[in-house]
Amino acid sequence: MMLPYDYTWMFAVTMVIAFADAYGIGANDVANSFATSVASGSLTLAQACIVACFTEFLGAFLLGANTADTIKGGILSVSRFADTPELLMLAMTCAIFGSAVWVLFATYQGWPVSTTHSIVGAVLGVGIAAFGGNSINWGWKGVGQIICSWFLSPIMAGIISAIIYSITKYGILRQKDSVKWALRIIPLYFFFTTAIEAFYLIYKGAPGTSASKMSVGIIVGIAFGIGAVFALFAVFFFCPWLKRRVVDREELKWYHIFVIPFVGYRAPKEIPTETKESISSSSSGKEYPSDIKDAEGGVVQTDETAEDMEPKKISLKDKILNVLLHGIRKDVRNLDNANVKSVHAAAEIYDSDVEYMFSFLQVITACMASFAHGSNDVSNAVGPLSSVFDIWRTAQVDITNKVPVPLWILAYGGVAIDIGLATFGYRIIRVLGNNITLFTPTRGFSAELGAALTVLTCTKLGLPVSTTHCITGATAAIGLCNGKLSAVNWKMLGWCFGSWILTLPVAGTIAGLLFSFAAYAPALVK
Repeated sequence: MMLPYDYTWMFAVTMVIAFADAYGIGANDVANSFATSVASGSLTLAQACIVACFTEFLGAFLLGANTADTIKGGILSVSRFADTPELLMLAMTCAIFGSAVWVLFATYQGWPVSTTHSIVGAVLGVGIAAFGGNSINWGWKGVGQIICSWFLSPIMAGIISAIIYSITKYGILRQKDSVKWALRIIPLYFFFTTAIEAFYLIYKGAPGTSASKMSVGIIVGIAFGIGAVFALFAVFFFCPWLKRRVVDREELKWYHIFVIPFVGYRAPKEIPTETKESISSSSSGKEYPSDIKDAEGGVVQTDETAEDMEPKKISLKDKILNVLLHGIRKDVRNLDNANVKSVHAAAEIYDSDVEYMFSFLQVITACMASFAHGSNDVSNAVGPLSSVFDIWRTAQVDITNKVPVPLWILAYGGVAIDIGLATFGYRIIRVLGNNITLFTPTRGFSAELGAALTVLTCTKLGLPVSTTHCITGATAAIGLCNGKLSAVNWKMLGWCFGSWILTLPVAGTIAGLLFSFAAYAPALVK
């Protein structure tokens, strides 16, 4: 019979594996929130990693679930382990291992997969290994929902994103004076974007808090109030700043937004023609194809041309920095990639000034989506870890399928997620960005908002969706809005869809085999 604090070695091993799983979540899932922002040029990869370090960690630490499902999705009842808590410890350890191996492998291959489905697949594997196939809920409330989400998520997100982008395309981008129309409509975009994201964070992103227990009407009222505040901010501060910076070409800094009514006239900054042209594909004005890259695509020099370069001795400090910053010194925009140039050539290019205006909205959407992700999906790693910790401490199984998540475990998972994005996330950002279709700020904003709306709506309706699947479907739909099939990299989409199907069986097989090896191995009889 198990006693409290037995199997300490298993708890220690689970800690290490859970860190690896959270690391993989950061590298694969967090890229969903920032891939389009980086691809469009609204944020650099380094900026996205810095922002995500705060949004993901704070989301996980402040709004991470106070309770987390021991076995996600209700596909396997924990009551089966009531008399053998040590076997549930082993099952959760093996499940996290199976999930971590698959997510890290998929990330290395550049495949965006659902980390939620990965842990569910791993639980399927250990459940079958422990109790047989009949112990699994194969119906709609279990595996059936997951299979449905492979098709439902991308289609719904694609439709919603296409509608948002089409409104922007025909209401602003194709207008004769698109800049003027943008200045008129942007406050409305601020209102709807922030209201939707506020509703999303309160309703979906704060499980276990008093906010999540509010009625829908109250949440809607709060969200609309937040949206109104941001819309007024756009009217009196942001749009005047944009007009002076973009139309009048005054040399203003970003922080002048908050005091623009009190900022006097600033002499216009002369912008070279070639720089303005580059802004059409990068709102920051930085053109990655002109940078000098290493063999893996990392930017190693941006201020000198190839002709001006002379061999330079790399110091030990530079070598250390190159190792530490390896994950954020990568070209993930693919603007000069020969394999996707034909895809990008099929995309329509609009006024760079209008695209620049939407980069701010896109950053807001990405930050809020990342914050919500940290508050929800961190449980994919810390839920099973919390279960192991609780059993190790009490030697009992909580048959309610809910276990408390200590703050130190939430922080542990949040740190691992941040490190995963900063060191390994570039592989998924590269794929979900311009490798499927060309992204600009208006396209990226539409895709991010469409994906968030899909997750929110389907959650309310009780329909299964995946954040990864949603952003992938939204990306494809935005590409199709160009009116050409060639504007989408269908081969890459095929690889993505194939990885979704492989997630359950591969993660399940790894976890199930490991559990069988450990649970049914020959033992000494005393």
